[in-house]
Amino acid sequence: MLSRPVPGAGPGHWCCLAAVPSIDYYMSMEDGKRPAIAAFWWINDKGDEVRWSFEELGFLTRKAANVLSDPCGLQRGDRVIVILPRIPEWWILNVACIRTGIVFIPGTSQLTAKDIFYRLQASKAKCIITNDTLAPAVDSVLPDCQFLKTKLIVSEGSRDGWLNFQELLKVAPADHNCVKTKSQDPMLIYFTSGSTGPPKMAEHSHSSYGIGFTVSGRYWLNLTPSDIFWNTSDTGWAKSACSSVFSPWSSGSCVFIHNMPQFEPTTIANTLSRYPITTFCTAPTAYCMLVQHGVTSYKFMSLRHCVTGGEPLNPEVMEQWKTQTGLDIYEGYGQTETVTICANVKGMKIKPGSMGKASPPYDVQVVDDQGDILPRGEEGNIAIRIKPTRPFCLFSRYLDNPEKTASTEHGNFYITGDRGIMDEEGYFWFVGRSDDIINSSGYRIGPFEVESALIQHPAVAESAVVSSPDPIRGE
Repeated sequence: MLSRPVPGAGPGHWCCLAAVPSIDYYMSMEDGKRPAIAAFWWINDKGDEVRWSFEELGFLTRKAANVLSDPCGLQRGDRVIVILPRIPEWWILNVACIRTGIVFIPGTSQLTAKDIFYRLQASKAKCIITNDTLAPAVDSVLPDCQFLKTKLIVSEGSRDGWLNFQELLKVAPADHNCVKTKSQDPMLIYFTSGSTGPPKMAEHSHSSYGIGFTVSGRYWLNLTPSDIFWNTSDTGWAKSACSSVFSPWSSGSCVFIHNMPQFEPTTIANTLSRYPITTFCTAPTAYCMLVQHGVTSYKFMSLRHCVTGGEPLNPEVMEQWKTQTGLDIYEGYGQTETVTICANVKGMKIKPGSMGKASPPYDVQVVDDQGDILPRGEEGNIAIRIKPTRPFCLFSRYLDNPEKTASTEHGNFYITGDRGIMDEEGYFWFVGRSDDIINSSGYRIGPFEVESALIQHPAVAESAVVSSPDPIRGE
């Protein structure tokens, strides 16, 4: 159901529903064959609430696809930058782009005018979609944006020079035929964090994210059509694609969203208590804030599965969460470029501090700088085997940057840029980013290991370790 070939098409042709979460498939099951829960459930702090079934999602995303194709004049392969907070329109537009074959480029709401200009120029995007907050920043750089043709605003009011999404959605026809796409056609472009140089464009295909995150949903997230899944990630990050779009909807689960101005432990705990959320995903830092706040007095009656990723989870935080809630935290590890590389899944023994074992279909190893596999227990580069066959869920390339793409390949492996250790049981242990490793008197020191040791002391609330130049030791 997740990867239906188009009848009569040549080899490698797929309908866009191979990548889009199977909204249309689950829509056909809402006649009693699927649990009577929403497909999308959104709330905010003002008391507003939106609930959509898969049928309503199908209706709205087909209309939105027509908005992009007709008034906006976008075609298959065109690129659109979408900078929106956690509002329902972000989800509609995400799926609408897949229906039309348009390449979706998310951005966080924290981007400045300079950031937006860089992304518009680098991506050659023909359209930008944002709200009232960032529209002035877009207009300020518009004279120098030679590729941008259309501006679409998600707003109750109008703005000169901008098309209004809500107004166009109301009058758009509801009939739309999915554009036929190939599995390797581009679907998403993410700008990486830019920790070493300016942000790079990681291009993903309909296969790598659309199907790759389906695997995560089934195994790491352990989702079923009866689950209500809340992921707190910002819409600009790849984790949102994983846990707020592809993984839950490809499993027939409900996507739950609480649009909060900022992370606040009391609000998080109250939401987990008030709503029947079964699966919860948030960053390790957020779990740290929650256990420091204390959640023993809250009753999470429906919650059964907790996951985390994006940064290493300190074992102390995992232990405190278990003590306060009775629930384990299943850590996963991945990158913008890779989908989920390693994970702790249901039924596995959890080793606190470990990222778990390799996720299917990856062959993950620890290798040296030449790409040779190191013995178990030795520190090296965390790497994914790409030869003789490149995994379908690995990103396609760094767009317009072949040198950077080539630099990540050593021998038969894609080098993640992270350092780690694989133990005798196949569990992976994170040491640090290759460019974060501290070299002191010939010793390679991973900041995370030191941070984990420090945070175990009762007097330490949080810790961060960086190097300091030393004339004798180097660092």
